[in-house]
Amino acid sequence: MARYSRRTFFLAAGTVAASSSLLPSTLTPAMAQDRIASAAGTTLESSAVPIGTTGYRRLAAGPGYPLKVRPEALPTPPTTEGTDRRKTLASFVQLTDMHVVDAQSPMRFEYLHDLTGSAFRPQEAFGTQGSVSLIQRINSLGKGPQTGRPLDCVVTTGDSTDNHESVELDWFLTIMNGGSLTPNTGAPDRWEGVQNSSNPQYWLPESDVEDRYKKAGFPVVSDFFARAMAQHSSPGLKFPWFSVFGNHDDSICGTLPSDWAAFRDMYTGSLKFTGFRDATANRQLERQITTDTTQASSAPRVTANKTPKQDFHVTADARRKPFTPSEFMQAHLDHPSPVGPLGNGFTPDHVGQGIGYYSFDIADGVVGIALDSTNRAGFTGGSIGDAQYRWLEQTLRAGSSHWYDGLGVRKTQSAEDTYFIVFSHHTPDTMNNLLLAPGNSEIRHAGWDVANLLTRFPNVLAWVNGHTHTNKITLKQHRTPERSYWEINTASHVDYPQHARTIEVTDNGNGTVSLLTTILESEAPYDGDSAATLYREYSFNDLHADSKLMGTDQDHNTELLLVSPRS
Repeated sequence: MARYSRRTFFLAAGTVAASSSLLPSTLTPAMAQDRIASAAGTTLESSAVPIGTTGYRRLAAGPGYPLKVRPEALPTPPTTEGTDRRKTLASFVQLTDMHVVDAQSPMRFEYLHDLTGSAFRPQEAFGTQGSVSLIQRINSLGKGPQTGRPLDCVVTTGDSTDNHESVELDWFLTIMNGGSLTPNTGAPDRWEGVQNSSNPQYWLPESDVEDRYKKAGFPVVSDFFARAMAQHSSPGLKFPWFSVFGNHDDSICGTLPSDWAAFRDMYTGSLKFTGFRDATANRQLERQITTDTTQASSAPRVTANKTPKQDFHVTADARRKPFTPSEFMQAHLDHPSPVGPLGNGFTPDHVGQGIGYYSFDIADGVVGIALDSTNRAGFTGGSIGDAQYRWLEQTLRAGSSHWYDGLGVRKTQSAEDTYFIVFSHHTPDTMNNLLLAPGNSEIRHAGWDVANLLTRFPNVLAWVNGHTHTNKITLKQHRTPERSYWEINTASHVDYPQHARTIEVTDNGNGTVSLLTTILESEAPYDGDSAATLYREYSFNDLHADSKLMGTDQDHNTELLLVSPRS
């Protein structure tokens, strides 16, 4: 039986790719489709599609996304020889960018939504209900759809909260761990957000005012606020889950530095921020929020000591207090998951040292590495500090029988190869914020630097991330094929298409490894008027919705092939 070997790959990498006629039984999408254990409850079975072509549209069940085989990492086409001995090594779910939001918070920037659509979303008031429906989907799925292996764990890759408020974190942990929550802040008996402000720049669901959203077809919903504030429950995940930092978990609206004391104090006050009185300060703030400011020389000089407008008041609520990184980690320890692990990756040592990165076992022989790509200096872009970079290198080296140094020289040791899956919130391209954190002179490493480090270790299979709210799967290809790995970027659960993703790892028995990815939608019906159904429908019809976030078939349900470092 023919097998791929390192010698085969090295030879092929320096020559023209071999003809597929040299390999019998070349793997095809149809063959991959035949190996699916169960498509039920996934987009292999069906996916949301709009009814009609124009105006406000409802959604219905449409055909599933096809399964795409992606062999680009291999210098010769993959073969089915030996795949009768395919062994499933791990099965897990990635969910990302849930953005559990306090939609009535006074410390938000909804008035800038024409400059950045994420400032206001018509669906955001139903966010906790939509997130619960996603948890229900994962629980009912239970297994990897392509292999049937029971799920080993769930990993959420950051932006779990929208505005790093304590109450948002409480809701998020209740959604993940189970229990009842009441998604309301401020006044207990009325809504106090922009959606009942009479301002026609927002969707005013209970008003007859012809706002810009109603002109686009959004309906009048007479009980919208009562439903948005209603108590409801989450079953909690039935599987161990791990938590990763995102920029929205560490800064004001995911952008502004958390050490701006005046803004921080406004979280728990009664004055809702709608801008500064000073026009110049407003322009500077707009630039700061809508630009990925990553260099000190170009950072706007506006600070939060300007005088805010006094035109909108809400009921003060101490639960809106912004949490610190240590408080974020401690909250995971204080509200443990019934199925573990305690702290969801964070330990008391992480809290004490302020370190938000760690490694964990996904399954036997498959290790996850959770990076903290947020920058305490603020802004949306990420990076990692030098200590984290050195820890990452040491962790990879300890689990590798061989690796390549910075000059491409192969190094060997007696360690057994461990497969690594790296998780972070940011993508390599958005890890471009090299500002020094306040009170810390530690140098920062950009995404390209981290990406190059990963190519030195052939047993790194994937870098799984979020942040961009986009489905995108990219091969990080190296001239030495065994040093290639896949970047798997998954759409958010706040913006349409509101996806999560299963990832299954298999050893194919023929010198290759596969990552099998499958897109998940929430368990909400496509039609009807449940809050979770409307959460999806409103997001699809959002005036700022971006169809590019969906990705292509190549970014959805796939088999991603790699050469096995154990060959």
